[in-house]
Amino acid sequence: MENETQMPEKHDPENPPLTAKDFKRAVHARKVPDKVARLRKKARTRGPQKAPLKQPVYMRLDPEIIAHFKAGGRGWQTRLNDVLARHVKRRR
Repeated sequence: MENETQMPEKHDPENPPLTAKDFKRAVHARKVPDKVARLRKKARTRGPQKAPLKQPVYMRLDPEIIAHFKAGGRGWQTRLNDVLARHVKRRR
């Protein structure tokens, strides 16, 4: 379902909005308990969160910056965080 009032800065091509077709294909979790159990087990195996806990934020970044970090593959947000952390350390 395309939402015409969607703010362009919140559009994420890697996570597009669900369509009517997506909802038609959806299956209730009660009908696939084995898959749900695997997902729950996987979620528990992540391990404890490293301290200090990171805080989720919404940022607007230049497309070139996002493209640069995403080009490195998975973990691009962690790499971006590391660059910002090094910058903060240098400024202290």
